[in-house]
Amino acid sequence: MTKTTTTIKASPRKISPTIRTTKLSVSRAAAIVQQPNSTAFLIVRRSSNAISFGSTRMPTGSFTPEERTILEGFQREKVQFVANPDFRRAGAERRIFADAPLIAKPDISWYQPLLDDRTHSTNGSNVRPPKSLVLTAAQERVIFAQLNYARYRVARTQSKAARSGMTTESARDMLRWHVIAEKIRKQIAETNLALVLAMAKRVRSADLDFGDLISEGNMALMRSIDKFDFGRGFKFSTYGCRAILKAYSRLGIKTQKHRQFFPVEFDPELERADHANETRAARETDDILEVKNLFQSDRAGLSDIERTVIFHRYGLDRPVHASQLTLEQVGLILGVTKERVRQIQNKALEKIRLALVSMNPSMAYSLPGIIGSPN
Repeated sequence: MTKTTTTIKASPRKISPTIRTTKLSVSRAAAIVQQPNSTAFLIVRRSSNAISFGSTRMPTGSFTPEERTILEGFQREKVQFVANPDFRRAGAERRIFADAPLIAKPDISWYQPLLDDRTHSTNGSNVRPPKSLVLTAAQERVIFAQLNYARYRVARTQSKAARSGMTTESARDMLRWHVIAEKIRKQIAETNLALVLAMAKRVRSADLDFGDLISEGNMALMRSIDKFDFGRGFKFSTYGCRAILKAYSRLGIKTQKHRQFFPVEFDPELERADHANETRAARETDDILEVKNLFQSDRAGLSDIERTVIFHRYGLDRPVHASQLTLEQVGLILGVTKERVRQIQNKALEKIRLALVSMNPSMAYSLPGIIGSPN
């Protein structure tokens, strides 16, 4: 049997610059587009969740390597966002950004000390996230509307670029809205860091390392931010908590199965690293030395009896982490009751805290573990 091969030649003059796609069995379509002022051809493949360009040609203009990487990502995949009818109405940008109330960025200086303390101890922590981090339902609607509108603008420009080609102006517009979306996404994540810690504390067990729980919870938090539909009227914590707990459930099942297949790898003596404890001990030693220097220089304004109580109670005449005298023992030295020693001690500690915070505000969250009441 003789095979017949048919060759079809298309002239560039007869190719329309408009993309026309047909639905194929593989849910994809292809079209050949002639670039304006160029003889090169661009193949565009479309699917329900991706836009990929067969050419790596970038628009002319000065772009940094990081910006070019982002633009190449826009050429490979669609930007996802939670749609809202208000995005397509006139004046949407002004209502969502200019007319919306300003939401202050959260202070996350408490996060690392709290994380280190929780990693070291299973009995809780004296450090607590500030209550000002919690957003109201109205504030959440504003900030999630801004996030998804910025992504909507990126997706809209992305679709236009897929049809008519990416120009320098469209690339700049996508980059600008992408930066806005990433800043808002980061702000939402930082605002809800305490949510991950609360869920991790709830499910903490000997089988799962606390650091792994935090990592898995943060990833689930980011996915929740991307998929949360603010238009339904629910608080983000309602959706985020369930997503984080579900991620922990999957992590537990995955870890259990892995241990069943590889039981030799899990030696209890080698399973957990001691890096967190070593880091925390080194930091506490440095902070204790700073407290000693403050005490010796008398910059906290302590009275003689307060200096005597602190000197004996915290063993400033002994090595770091050495045994300390009890309230009753210090009371016998001074000739007062142990309750009176406790009152003098608390007053002196408050003076030391204020002096340390005035010199180094970042120590405000770690002081309870450094100069709290000794055993």
